Amino acid sequence: MNAPYDGDRGQGAGGAASPGGPPVPPGAGQDGSVPPDPYLQHAYEDDPYRARDLAAQDPVGEALYDRAAHPPPPPGTYQEPGPLYQQPPAAPYAPDPRIWAQTPPPEPAGPSRHLPYGDRPATTQFVGVDALVTQASDERQEPDAFAHLFRDQEGSGKPPVPPQPEPAPAPAPAKGGGGKVSGLLKSSALMAAGTLVSRLTGFVRSLVITAALGAALLGDSFTIAYTLPTMIYILTVGGGLNSVFVPQLVRAMKDDEDGGEAFANRLLTLVMVALGLIVAAAVLVAPVLIKLMSSTIADDVAANSVAVTFARYCLPTIFFMGVHVVMGQILNARGKFGAMMWTPVLNNIVMIITFGLFIWVYGTSAESRMGVDTIPPEGVRLLGIGTLLGLVVQSLAMIPYLRETGFRFRPRFDWKGHGLGKTVKLAKWTVLFVLANQAGVLVVTQLATAAGTASGHDGTGFLAYSNAQLIWGMPQAIITVSVMAALLPRISRAAHDNDPGAVRDDISQGLRNSAVAIVPVAFAFLALGLPMATLLYASSGTEAARSMGFILMAFALGLIPYSVQYVVLRGFYAYEDTRTPFYNTVIVAAVNAAASALCYVVLPARWAVVGMAFSYGLAYAVGVGVAWRRLRNRLGGDLDGAHIVRTYARLCMAAVPAALVGGAVGFGILELVGTGALGSLAALICGGVLLLGIFFVAAKKMRIEEVNGLVGMVRGRLGR
Repeated sequence: MNAPYDGDRGQGAGGAASPGGPPVPPGAGQDGSVPPDPYLQHAYEDDPYRARDLAAQDPVGEALYDRAAHPPPPPGTYQEPGPLYQQPPAAPYAPDPRIWAQTPPPEPAGPSRHLPYGDRPATTQFVGVDALVTQASDERQEPDAFAHLFRDQEGSGKPPVPPQPEPAPAPAPAKGGGGKVSGLLKSSALMAAGTLVSRLTGFVRSLVITAALGAALLGDSFTIAYTLPTMIYILTVGGGLNSVFVPQLVRAMKDDEDGGEAFANRLLTLVMVALGLIVAAAVLVAPVLIKLMSSTIADDVAANSVAVTFARYCLPTIFFMGVHVVMGQILNARGKFGAMMWTPVLNNIVMIITFGLFIWVYGTSAESRMGVDTIPPEGVRLLGIGTLLGLVVQSLAMIPYLRETGFRFRPRFDWKGHGLGKTVKLAKWTVLFVLANQAGVLVVTQLATAAGTASGHDGTGFLAYSNAQLIWGMPQAIITVSVMAALLPRISRAAHDNDPGAVRDDISQGLRNSAVAIVPVAFAFLALGLPMATLLYASSGTEAARSMGFILMAFALGLIPYSVQYVVLRGFYAYEDTRTPFYNTVIVAAVNAAASALCYVVLPARWAVVGMAFSYGLAYAVGVGVAWRRLRNRLGGDLDGAHIVRTYARLCMAAVPAALVGGAVGFGILELVGTGALGSLAALICGGVLLLGIFFVAAKKMRIEEVNGLVGMVRGRLGR
């Protein structure tokens, strides 16, 4: 057997032999230590890239790396990655044996898992087949193909890092079901609910006022005094505040560094100062204002004294009206729409309590037969203070809503050079717009008061006209105003961005959505106006209530052009064009005044106010034709007219048979049961149910998409 050759054993580097002991490796020193062998050491122990920037891992990547778009992490902040392969964390709960497969938790809306390497997480997240197909053409920055090598180098020769618990995924954001339309419907629903409650309490207020003062000269005197502050407010600053300042506040919030807060403070301060001066002047010239409103009342000494006293209590409400409107517009511009619609409920409640106390002390008008010459001064004082207190409470109730949005009022008198001059110039045409409108109202007020006195019948004067108009305007305020209040900031932004297509679409949407309710309600007023008025105003007497019912029927169909006119004019306001609405309103006011004067001359005194109510709708029908043509030209000749006209025509076709059947049933019940409260209620319920049922069946058969959408939304709300 061959033995190993031992001649070289024990020799050192120089050939010297070691006497016994273990063999000495070549290259060992005298102390037996062996220097590190460069061929046997760990290949990754010396990492030349360890101290370098992680983004610069190879020359090609260094040359192509975009440091401006993806800056490298600062030194010392890079976290060591965990092991590449590890067991998944154990479930916190044992699986339920009754369930075959546990439902996984919902994934968050954003990216939830990313590869542990790569400098663009958005391009290295796990995606599905759909995302791979749809995003195949997107430009992507590929991660470094050799990044995993350096990750392995970092982990070599080190103890394994214990797995860190993954942070809980962020909760998925609520997914809105409709985007702009969903937000619009929610805002409109909130405002519609507030306006509905406000209008309902306003009805109760109107009923209590009529029950306390009657529908004769005393009721007309209070109505003139109560209407006067509203007219003065609208004539001075109200028109500009309602229409011009919303776009200005939206632009200030968008462009100013402070989000428009300074602009809102300057505006509120300016309005408060202006309204304070207006109130002081109006209280001094109250007798002259009553004379302008109604010569018939001013010529009667007792009626004039009562009206002037009521007016001096009511005129300070001008100040609180303006403050309330400015605060409401600030909230609207900040996306808070409900407060402005809900706070008037407080005013109505205060007035209901006030007139309820009056009835509790003095009795109803039918019981006391109180007139302008018999009402006690204490009663006038009670009603005047209660009316003023209602507006004060309504205005102060806006302050908590403003504080919730972060707005703090600080008086600012630095009005010059901050954009208010432009706003005032825009409001100039709006003031003229309101002036023309109120000129027509003054004519109607004078003629209606004179006709009521000349007829000798209750319910044929200005109070009856106002009560019927209050019922008639309720759908407009609940539906159209609510929809457009939510749409107006959006239309203003689209106009500011020079996007006429978006303006057109929003106006078309506002017209068609409001028409779903406006058209059938207008025909319902025509068919059931008589039982509606006799039920609501039975406390004022059967004769007065029936007269109000005929006035309401004359108003009825004018609700459609009145609503259309309101929506169309918002298109001009979005473009800060207040001159065109002014000219349009001049036409409407002129037609209304001329037609009302013709009715006063031609018709008997008892029916003159009925003719004036019909003239009101006729004037707005003329105004719609003028405004429509001008807005269509402003938007480049396209206002979605075919779609809108087709919707209104089909809605009218569905409403006509419904109104015929419902009206016939209502009048039949009145003839059988009588015009008392019970007969009116039965006629209204039976006729109304038939009218609405036939309308919706006909609209569904005609496949009117707006009605089907409304029904679907209601079913969704009810969970069906």
